[in-house]
Amino acid sequence: MKTLAAAGLCFLLFIAGGCSSSGYESGVQELSRYPIMRATGYAVISRQPGPTGDDRILQAMRASKLDAYRELSEQVYGQQLIASTDLRDNIQTDNELKARTAGIIKGARVIRSYPLNNTYVTELELDSRLIYDLYKMRGAL
Repeated sequence: MKTLAAAGLCFLLFIAGGCSSSGYESGVQELSRYPIMRATGYAVISRQPGPTGDDRILQAMRASKLDAYRELSEQVYGQQLIASTDLRDNIQTDNELKARTAGIIKGARVIRSYPLNNTYVTELELDSRLIYDLYKMRGAL
């Protein structure tokens, strides 16, 4: 009975990819297709600090790039949501929702960066194949 259970477990692991070592290095399998993730960041030019219009445009360029990286980080690592509701005498007095993401994005590249009316837009792209190759070269996989 134990042998049958062990064989069944190994079969399930094999189906999931755990019993076969071909294509694996330290538990990471090379995929046949790697997704390309895209993110877009926005910043309102007129709301940026700076004494001149050119200064505000430069600040908007930076802000839109950071916003695009934040969106990319959300795609890669997800978001942590923290919510709270306060009640006093069974009446809601406060309702708060916070979101955060944290992570390191390597290998992303700016596809386009341009003004659109009063908004600056930055588009990023992250090829997951590049990330796999970078880690493979470093011997991390």
